[in-house]
Amino acid sequence: MNELLDEAVGVADQVIALRRDLHQHPELGLENPRTQQKIMDALHGLPLAVSTGHGLTSVIADLEGEHDGPTVLLRADTDALPMTEDTDEAFCSTEAGRSHACGHDAHTAMLVGAARLLADRRQDLKGRVRFMFQPGEEGAGGAPVMINEGVLEGVDRAFALHITPNIPTGYAACRPGTLMASTDELEVTVTGKGGHASTPYLCVDPIPALAAMVTALQTAVTREINAFDPALVSVTHIEAGTTSNVIPESAFFEGTVRCISEKTRSTIRTAIERVCTQIALAHNCTAQVTLTTGYPVTVNHAPEADRFAEVCTQTLGDRKFLSLPSPMMGGEDFSYVLQEVPGVMAFLGVCPTDIADCLTAAPCHSNRMRLNEDALVNGVALHAAMVLHD
Repeated sequence: MNELLDEAVGVADQVIALRRDLHQHPELGLENPRTQQKIMDALHGLPLAVSTGHGLTSVIADLEGEHDGPTVLLRADTDALPMTEDTDEAFCSTEAGRSHACGHDAHTAMLVGAARLLADRRQDLKGRVRFMFQPGEEGAGGAPVMINEGVLEGVDRAFALHITPNIPTGYAACRPGTLMASTDELEVTVTGKGGHASTPYLCVDPIPALAAMVTALQTAVTREINAFDPALVSVTHIEAGTTSNVIPESAFFEGTVRCISEKTRSTIRTAIERVCTQIALAHNCTAQVTLTTGYPVTVNHAPEADRFAEVCTQTLGDRKFLSLPSPMMGGEDFSYVLQEVPGVMAFLGVCPTDIADCLTAAPCHSNRMRLNEDALVNGVALHAAMVLHD
């Protein structure tokens, strides 16, 4: 067994216990006060310089090595999702409408475990490690808040690890270049003229216009966007009317827009505004189109992705590194960190042992998402190895 992995096994019980505690008490957005305190309690007694955020309940902990070298940032997100957990785990969420369905409880616990390992190796450490415990990844944008508060000052490179049940336990995956998509939000209100459903000629019905927009947006994606630099537009929520015999004055839809390059992101935004505005006009309606800019594209730096591939093989074993063939359409606010300093994000396989085909496992953001806690030691060791790798 790899030496770091062996050391990670030694802190496994503490890592799992912390993960389960956080799992039972998930917190949302930028304010995770209980989680913050649990992190600080877990780090107590280690030779760390610990500070907390002002605009959010973040924790930053610096470990100074005995030798000169770079400052390496390790990041874990701490917030949960506003959704109900439907698993049979003995440590299910106790908070109604909140759950750690994206594994941030595991991220936090693994990073605390890595802090313990690296503190024990302080005499071998070249430079400094900055542990970044960040709230607000799930849409609240905690990373740019922490960046504005100085978390990247003096940082030379950065690393983050995200669990996924859809990769087998014992493996980790990454790719250079674009890893994840940008995440913009689309809202459209179509306004016509309401009236009785039996006399549509006396009204201006917004519903046919809305229906035409939904289908035309998919055509815009396939006809205007390069298939090798894709975009995705998903309309996920539609509202119109109140009863069967009334044509409403307005209709509404919203959705998400995902792209893997800033060029395509700009192109599809222009297309969305044009398609919705012109279709509304063709139906004698008006359209209010709102596009809210979300997280940017997550782009891994090639040398850091190469570093992770080597570290993964050294730590987990031969053929345990998987090279992702294409980006994922999910989004990440670690993208803001990667815009500022060289770094890489990777995925850790945590498929539960009772699922033979990892692709059938409930994914992140599922109400039934589970993970294999035996895999957490792999994450602890990978964090530490990314720091110690020259």
